[in-house]
Amino acid sequence: MKALLALEDGTVFEGKSFGATGESYGEVVFNTSMTGYQEILTDPSYKGQIITMTYPLIGNYGCNDEDFESYKPHAEGMIVREYSSYWSNWRAKESLDEFLSSYGVIGIQGLDTRLLTRRLRDHGVMKGIISTEDLDKESLITKAKNSPSLVGIDLVKYVMCDKMYHWQSKETYTSPKSSEAGHDILQLEFDLNPRPVHADSGIKTSKPFLVVALDSGLKHNILRSLQAHNCHIIVVPATTTAEQVMALKPEGIFLANGPGDPEGVPYLIDTVKELIGKKPIFGICFGHQILGLAFGGKSFKLKFGHRGANQPVKNLQTGKVEITSQNHGFCIDTDSVKKAKVIPTHINLNDNTLEGMEHEDYPIFSVQYHPEASPGPHDAEYLFDKFVSLMKEERG
Repeated sequence: MKALLALEDGTVFEGKSFGATGESYGEVVFNTSMTGYQEILTDPSYKGQIITMTYPLIGNYGCNDEDFESYKPHAEGMIVREYSSYWSNWRAKESLDEFLSSYGVIGIQGLDTRLLTRRLRDHGVMKGIISTEDLDKESLITKAKNSPSLVGIDLVKYVMCDKMYHWQSKETYTSPKSSEAGHDILQLEFDLNPRPVHADSGIKTSKPFLVVALDSGLKHNILRSLQAHNCHIIVVPATTTAEQVMALKPEGIFLANGPGDPEGVPYLIDTVKELIGKKPIFGICFGHQILGLAFGGKSFKLKFGHRGANQPVKNLQTGKVEITSQNHGFCIDTDSVKKAKVIPTHINLNDNTLEGMEHEDYPIFSVQYHPEASPGPHDAEYLFDKFVSLMKEERG
């Protein structure tokens, strides 16, 4: 079926649809990963965005029940050069086309994704719309221009959990398609017999560390990584107050990834301000940005963002370079947080933007990238060890 992609600058691309049909708008971004399209689609951080995959062939290994990063896809649409209708993998249960269709996500293929990516790099990410219904180019351009911007908008409320739950991953993960409530499948009793601690962690304790995770769009693999490092995780909505968090008696607090503009969630910033100095805090991606704003820093929107599994980040404390997975369109200004006794610990080697920081006095640190996503594959796993070490010191 014919489909059109229109951008707010008046550019229109013609292609063919796969997945669902209809019309969907969002901020058009690009991701340079060669694999991992199911994890990307189900990452809540992509809420409000249409994803362009720069790798030309997508869909060849299908989709399975294990690679969900949340209970459903959150991306508004998908753009690929060539969709592979022939899929093969020992874990695969369905095609990407069937996967998108079952969740109502529109895909478009057959257009020049290299040209589209160059345009986004040159002019910045833009609002756009994919449609299989309205094929009038001028009409779609107008719709794209009039669609809402992500700046200042609270997207967290669409992706966070509805109520508190205890995380307990399962050896065989079952797709929550059959669960209307979605999050209910994760509300399981926590097993107090901890999973084996990571071999390199140096942590020898039989009692799990109680971590409260503020859910602004949590990825499952972050929770799995925390659990593998001997943590008992209680996940709470991002709207939870500091008083409610502390009432759970956490040994550590985790600030999750999430979608959109961090300045669009002032309630979460205020909560984190109150939590500073109370317990060790670890933030990833959106959580890093929220922490920066809580310290009194300023955020800004990147021209086209960092999205992919090949972002080079330099650890300023060790001099080592990590190959990282990233997905963000906003960043914290480095100079704006230094006055709060915050030390930059990591920088992006492509544009020298802030990728990590820690506080001089408090056991608080964060990174802009995703250490759980294993692009290195283990370049950044030490960050989870660091978090547990801080909690061990507090416990001791």
